[in-house]
Amino acid sequence: MTKQIRKSRARPVLRFKHHGQKTIRHIDQASGVTGATLARDGLPAGMQGAGIERALKAGDHLFHLGDRAAGIYQVLRGEVRLTRIGTNGQQVTLYAASAGDILAEAALFSPAYHCAAVAAGDAVVRFYPKAALLAALRSNPDAAQAFMAMLARQVMRLRTRLEQRNIRSARDRIRHYLACNVGADGRTIALAGTLKDLAAELGLTHEALYRKLSEMAADGEIERRKNLIRIKPARSV
Repeated sequence: MTKQIRKSRARPVLRFKHHGQKTIRHIDQASGVTGATLARDGLPAGMQGAGIERALKAGDHLFHLGDRAAGIYQVLRGEVRLTRIGTNGQQVTLYAASAGDILAEAALFSPAYHCAAVAAGDAVVRFYPKAALLAALRSNPDAAQAFMAMLARQVMRLRTRLEQRNIRSARDRIRHYLACNVGADGRTIALAGTLKDLAAELGLTHEALYRKLSEMAADGEIERRKNLIRIKPARSV
């Protein structure tokens, strides 16, 4: 079943479909909450059936700065970027949300969106209406606690990004990113997107990122493969 949503501005009409998600029983490691009332993404299980999926093409907007805050979104596939226009007239990426990420959480307590959200490429998101989500959180303390834990994890990730932006050296900024995203082996970093995406996340031009990675590889600091970067052991003196 599909339906169309009225837009406040002249934009392409996109089609939606209702979609549910299985509920699982789990223990959230950050909150310690246990129960079958929580879904995999930290949202109340009762909200899953109320989610509305939306398919996006590159450049499609979920919302613009100042639009009425109708609810929050979860990225199911692809990447959606939260953006604003800087004082120099250039678009600035505030956050790049990938599969599993929740975005526009502030919309739950604000009458309008504080930035724009645009698809970086083909993407699918799920929309959760504000009123229904708030009602579900009020009625279920365990679900509310799990939702808060999810928000806390996002705050931690954002603090890491802010710390990265305060590192002036491009090479040290890359080192910081690698250290924060290393895998279980302590050396391998799997890149979720392209190097251009990584450059945007680090606040570097893609030319600067390519150049520094090439220098680090030439110096024996890292080894680059298709979608992997491996930190090589330090050379003994």
